[in-house]
Amino acid sequence: MKIIGISGSQRKGNTEWMISTLLDEAAQCGAETELLLLRKMDVRMCRGCLACEQGGRERKGICVIKDDMNAVYPKLMAADAIVLATPAYFEMLSGLLKNFLDRTNPIWPHLEGKKIAGLAVAEEATGQAIQNFKTYASLLKMQWVGSVTVLAKMPGEAAKNATLKQRLEHLAKKLVKTLQDDENPS
Repeated sequence: MKIIGISGSQRKGNTEWMISTLLDEAAQCGAETELLLLRKMDVRMCRGCLACEQGGRERKGICVIKDDMNAVYPKLMAADAIVLATPAYFEMLSGLLKNFLDRTNPIWPHLEGKKIAGLAVAEEATGQAIQNFKTYASLLKMQWVGSVTVLAKMPGEAAKNATLKQRLEHLAKKLVKTLQDDENPS
């Protein structure tokens, strides 16, 4: 049972704390987890060349852009679940995460059926960030498991929220249980 977490924040702060907390709980529940920090990766913009679409739904998951995404594709395809985390800028996804999602075009048919959850943090409102995640999940025919949002501005502020850790742990347990139910259908 493998869960990949993707942090779409430019800094080590609330978003990274949230996704790390969720992944730590999932690991304690028996999942293998991995955190990808987009701020530390070379993920270039999609060129719209459509070379990745060769083969239609049977595409091989190859992009002509030579950057870190080519090492990420096999990880996403091997994962049972993906957790996306973003700071909400102007009540939308961060540019880093939106670009990452665009770059999954070479493998989107291989993500069908996987579980997905979302986390968002913002100063005043998370706006459409979670809805953007749900739209992505729906388009790719992924199974939406849930989300956690919080209002926090300065790094470390989210960790001071009295109920946030509990909500993140609850979502982690729900995600793991959903995966376990798939492994052991009644």
